[in-house]
Amino acid sequence: MIRARDCRTLDPVRRLLQDQRGLTTVEYIIILCLIAVVGFALWKQFGQTVEYKAKGANDVVYTLPTESTP
Repeated sequence: MIRARDCRTLDPVRRLLQDQRGLTTVEYIIILCLIAVVGFALWKQFGQTVEYKAKGANDVVYTLPTESTP
């Protein structure tokens, strides 16, 4: 048997468990974190591609002749 005093101590817990006001904030934070992870992965891949292209261009420029022939 539950006493009246026990019911009063459970009321705040029940209200807390049924409160859904902060759920949208949590959902937005999760979405933001997922976007950040995807962004970092894309940035890393894009950076590697740019680095590869820059090294290739540097090699081409380095092999060009420095003296002109008449």
